[in-house]
Amino acid sequence: MKSNQNSLTQMQLIPVGEVRSEIKTPMLLAGESDIELQERNEKIREHHEKVKHLVCEIVVFPQWLEFLDGIEGFSHVLVLYWPHLNKPESRNLRKVHPMGRKDLPEQGIFATCSPARPNPVLVSAVRLLGRNGAILRVEGLEAVDGSPIVDIKPYVQSYYGADNPTVPEWMIQIHRELGIDLFEANKGE
Repeated sequence: MKSNQNSLTQMQLIPVGEVRSEIKTPMLLAGESDIELQERNEKIREHHEKVKHLVCEIVVFPQWLEFLDGIEGFSHVLVLYWPHLNKPESRNLRKVHPMGRKDLPEQGIFATCSPARPNPVLVSAVRLLGRNGAILRVEGLEAVDGSPIVDIKPYVQSYYGADNPTVPEWMIQIHRELGIDLFEANKGE
């Protein structure tokens, strides 16, 4: 079946909430030609360690409150959010240097976790610490304060987990430099 982009209907996203976080600026900023890392070396390690344990809130708008019923039965959720501080022209980027690092080869946007994307929807699997009405307390969300929430889904290992994933050497190098074991990072949670 051949898809014709012109025949597709326009998609609409409606924010269901927003993030309350002490993170006020993104670690990566997307521009017209690449992404730029705002911090270097040891600061990156500090940032990732801080985010790993950072507790923030997802405030769900009142009209979506009922949609949260039962979410507290899950230990983790997937949070889909919009990087609202990205410049619109960053949506045209086709390739970037991972993490803005010029020492790594350019990669296609779909081969990276860059916030510069045709549809800049970012996703994080985070620990759900609790719910108080329309507020979810989560740990490990790297979203900037005020980021619109696009969706929330329960994290179910059998749906989203992959057995024996492989990643390119540049991704392994980034994680090694951050002191993160890429293949052990999510085990035991």
